[in-house]
Amino acid sequence: MDITNRIMNKELRSKVTSAEEAAKHIKDGMIVGTSGFTPCGYPKAVPLAVAERVRKGEKLRLSLLTGASVGVELDEAWAEVNCVAKRFPYQTGKKINQRINAGDTMFFDIHLSQMAQQLRYGFLGKMDVAIVEAVCILENGGIVPSTSVGNSPTFLQQAEKVIIEVNTSQPMELVGMSDIFIPADPPARHPLPITDVNQRIGTIYMPCDPRKVVAVVPCDIGDKTRPLAPLDEQSKAMARHLIRFLEKEYGETLPPLQSGVGNVANAVMAGLVESNYKNLKVWTEVIQDAMFDLIDAGKLNAVSGTSLSPSPEGLQRFYRDIRKYRDKIILRPQEISNNPEIARRIGNIAMNTALEVDIYGNANSTHTFGTTMVNGIGGSGDFSRNSGLVVFLTPAAAKKGAISRVVPHVTHYDHTEHEIHIIVTDQGLADLRGLDPREKVPVIIENCAHPDYRDLLWDYYNRARKKVGGHIPMLLDEAYSWHVRFNETGTMKPEGAA
Repeated sequence: MDITNRIMNKELRSKVTSAEEAAKHIKDGMIVGTSGFTPCGYPKAVPLAVAERVRKGEKLRLSLLTGASVGVELDEAWAEVNCVAKRFPYQTGKKINQRINAGDTMFFDIHLSQMAQQLRYGFLGKMDVAIVEAVCILENGGIVPSTSVGNSPTFLQQAEKVIIEVNTSQPMELVGMSDIFIPADPPARHPLPITDVNQRIGTIYMPCDPRKVVAVVPCDIGDKTRPLAPLDEQSKAMARHLIRFLEKEYGETLPPLQSGVGNVANAVMAGLVESNYKNLKVWTEVIQDAMFDLIDAGKLNAVSGTSLSPSPEGLQRFYRDIRKYRDKIILRPQEISNNPEIARRIGNIAMNTALEVDIYGNANSTHTFGTTMVNGIGGSGDFSRNSGLVVFLTPAAAKKGAISRVVPHVTHYDHTEHEIHIIVTDQGLADLRGLDPREKVPVIIENCAHPDYRDLLWDYYNRARKKVGGHIPMLLDEAYSWHVRFNETGTMKPEGAA
């Protein structure tokens, strides 16, 4: 595979080598950082070669830092051979998730906007090797990222050694879509000069000292993005409730939008295609299929994120019409895309999903029944604590009604009642702004809880209020009794309940 025409820096042409040779730079105990934010723009060939070394009997235990989740050639391949000692900061693969919950892999769950700065501060150790996917390498040694930026600019800056995968499956038309800016660390940091979604403040490439580059590897393996499930009635109902509220709250013009990753978030954005809104702007972290729908409908002026995250069909759609879509898209480092300062300045509407919410307005986004890690907090906390309007969405019930997503108390607190403005389920929408926790209870139960669980929630709250009172009435001996009951009987409903 000839990648000479994608390496403009003549010095680096001499460092072209195989994935197997490049992988030899990875040693046991190293801290390795890679590109990738969702299964887009992550290295493939070198990680597979590393996994093969372990499969043949070599001992490797590594700390793996990325932008967020990555594809099967990295997370799943390394988890399969159990070479990940510690994982940062987010994951979605089945095998890596199993390793984390089994205790084989330690997992540091961190707000995504904070990771680059913490690495530069030295909080996370000294990075030994960075493996970064590139569309091409410029004459000055600058690396043009492909379908995500993530933490790559800081990894390139901080790593002792750099391995670049030049991926020929990524079209050269991606050049120019990114805007790379690394802020100075406090106390030398200045205000970030962004007041609008489509502003550019950096370069189209990630700076990299060519002297640190130890290998340039050809690769033609495409991104393995995840399919999106068909829009179900629950997701459509949540989208309708929220859009109806936004129309009433904001009228004809919306602030910039932020939506998390996944089917529910995509459903909300897809719902805007059928709305009367025009001239929309999106300031977010991931760009999913519905963004292309909005562009095609002439409703989206600009979208800024750190990664494309479409379905496999959506990715091919993007490639087919890349010239049309790229003019509307800017990809930035995640410490910019998720930056609290910018979210607070532009006053965006943050829309993210929860595993469960409680009657006092708290949300759990990460741990099933308080114990089992799902994916991580991701960027939801970056936006929930700083956006102009903060919305969390979850179905009212799951597992054919056996689990209520509205519970007396969440089993893990990711987002608290101090920051959540709106909760949406398929049953309705609860506006919690300006309410005491006790005032939130009827609004959440009557608007968001599944009908099968409303009386049970009222029963818990009324008994707690009478027995212990206080600002947030809580029966310590019953707080998680619903979860206990499910584990024992397979349903949160008490015996005899319909």
